[in-house]
Amino acid sequence: MSAVEEHLATRRSAGLFDFSFMGLYEFSGSRELQKLQTRRLQDLEAGQLVYTLLLNEDGSVFNDATVWRLDAERWWVFTGRRSDTARFRGIARDRSGEYAIMALQGPASARILARVIASEIVRALGYFRFVTLGSVLVGRLGYSSELGYELLVPRPESKRLWQSVLDASREDGLRECSFDAANSLRIESGYLLFDREIDGRANPRELGLERLVSNGQRFPLSRQLIGLEITDQPAPATLPAARVTSECFSPTLRTQIALGFSAPQAAAPGTELRLDDGRLARAVRLPFYDPDRRRPRAAPL
Repeated sequence: MSAVEEHLATRRSAGLFDFSFMGLYEFSGSRELQKLQTRRLQDLEAGQLVYTLLLNEDGSVFNDATVWRLDAERWWVFTGRRSDTARFRGIARDRSGEYAIMALQGPASARILARVIASEIVRALGYFRFVTLGSVLVGRLGYSSELGYELLVPRPESKRLWQSVLDASREDGLRECSFDAANSLRIESGYLLFDREIDGRANPRELGLERLVSNGQRFPLSRQLIGLEITDQPAPATLPAARVTSECFSPTLRTQIALGFSAPQAAAPGTELRLDDGRLARAVRLPFYDPDRRRPRAAPL
């Protein structure tokens, strides 16, 4: 199956992704973790998680992450790359590779999950909350702008759980999906990727994520992340410039789209821009898909 078919299956029914490449780090207590990231951790309850940013000393974003509070003293941090180990050395336990990380995404994801675990648990699980069921953690979040879940399970148990999800989805059109499909889904959703939008130079304000900084710190705005609809036409040399960071053909919108940076004064939706390769593009509001983020917050069942 092609990545386009996998993408559309996730939008229409469900997709199952393997994100086990991610880094996992365990902290005892929140003191050091609070210094490393931008969210106010004392506001989190056990069973709650947040999306956060890891900053360099100059205020630029080193990477993004999710923080999960397991109990009063145990915290898990997930990042998209295991090379972040150096940043946590000496203050956290590196547990990368111990768990398989599965992402079940799409409008049918809750119905499928309810056949694997108790339906009342699925119904009660709120957005950016998680529950522990034996050795499995089930969190409600995702990278697709659809209703979705992440399933964390010790690696020796992962094949059995993966197969259980597949067996529970035979009536729903679920597809096993590649990272290419995950990438086009996240671009449509306006989500960022390390080494792309998060390039080690952009600050939270430039990435449109200043809301994630809880201490009131202010950041300069020399460039701004925008959405781009791209045409095949050449752009006049007089147009303001934009630099593409991630690009794909959108299977949902049936057009070429991208994330990128422009000068702040050229970021307004509708502005025509010239890309590095000379193509004509138009700035659009992010995200491209589900601009009010209603789908991931929808009633699960």
